[in-house]
Amino acid sequence: MPRGLLEGTKVVDFSWVYTGPLTTKTLADCGATVIRVESRNRLDVERTMPPYKDDIPGLNRTASFNTINTSKLSITLNLAYPKGVEVAKRLVAWADVVTENYSGGTMRRMGLGYDELKKVNPEIIMLSTSIMGQTGPHAESRNDGNRLTGLAGYNHITGWPDQEPATIGPFTDFVAPLYNLVGILAALDYRRRAGKGQYLDMSQYENGVSFLAPLILDHAVNQRVADRTGNSLAHAAPHGVYRCLCEARWCAVAVFTDEEWESFVEVIGHPTWTEEPRFRTLLARKANEEELDSLVQEWTLRHSAEDVMSIMQAAGVAAGVVEDAEDRLEHDPQFKHRHYFLELEHPEIGRYVSFGAPFVLSKVPYQPRSAPLIGEHNGFVLKDVLGMSDAEIADLVVEGVIE
Repeated sequence: MPRGLLEGTKVVDFSWVYTGPLTTKTLADCGATVIRVESRNRLDVERTMPPYKDDIPGLNRTASFNTINTSKLSITLNLAYPKGVEVAKRLVAWADVVTENYSGGTMRRMGLGYDELKKVNPEIIMLSTSIMGQTGPHAESRNDGNRLTGLAGYNHITGWPDQEPATIGPFTDFVAPLYNLVGILAALDYRRRAGKGQYLDMSQYENGVSFLAPLILDHAVNQRVADRTGNSLAHAAPHGVYRCLCEARWCAVAVFTDEEWESFVEVIGHPTWTEEPRFRTLLARKANEEELDSLVQEWTLRHSAEDVMSIMQAAGVAAGVVEDAEDRLEHDPQFKHRHYFLELEHPEIGRYVSFGAPFVLSKVPYQPRSAPLIGEHNGFVLKDVLGMSDAEIADLVVEGVIE
């Protein structure tokens, strides 16, 4: 049986910081050979970002890097040296796919743009997943997902109307890999059929905005600008997150239809206020939503979050506990059943937990390996993949090309 769906696919990964590494994580976990090209002079911030295993700092000990870079190989190559670029091109000649997520034009300025790489390997597939894409007035913008979520419009619609926009973190960093993977797989399929490589110019900005297409369409058609609405939803009431019996526990509840409202009323015991005209219809409930939320919370405060969820779900009403990290890792029965969280063995930190794939393939296994130590596979890649002699490798180390 093959090791994975993409066994035999060879990837050189120049990317760093979430978007690119998340893209190649899926490729690597599905059996592709992915070589991460790193540099000790320009460390991936994931290697320096806490939390650390056992709270001991170290480049190989971060939760971020070790969860996002599973199943990959790591070499440390200084691309500021011409010989470093030469080694990189030798890797490209070996590869099927090259990935990078620097700002627009960076790879080209280093002598590793697509026009140069296809001279080395005419059938190469190259993915550039930059903030703004490779063309346009802002193509060379240096930014990150935290700022891009604001620019793409997510922050404007997150939070409450009487408060400032909320910060939701680098959301676009987790949207873009989905598009990247589809693009790479499509390019691999095209090359299989046509024998031609191609360049994928992906814009994280455009990827992120595409998730807001309904709101943009609403403005185009109705000249309406979406704003912050808190937990409220125009076509549901009650629709919110409600505090439960334990002060630190909450449960989300959503009622959309009249049938669901009747079920909701039955679950909470038919209190008299549910028969009042102000709550009988969706429009009436929306008009009195603040008071409705207060009354719902009076009921939820008498029950545990887990009981609220299970009782509501049994009655056909959407509800879900607001889980924290411990809930998801230790107590969520769905994750446990599907073995979503995996224990991996790491050469420095020992056993640690990483996340798997949100899918199950029936024909091939999905068996991720731990993330690599920085530069762990220098010898293997240079000798076994590129066929370099010990003398060549020693010279590169002395010259600082191999760090």
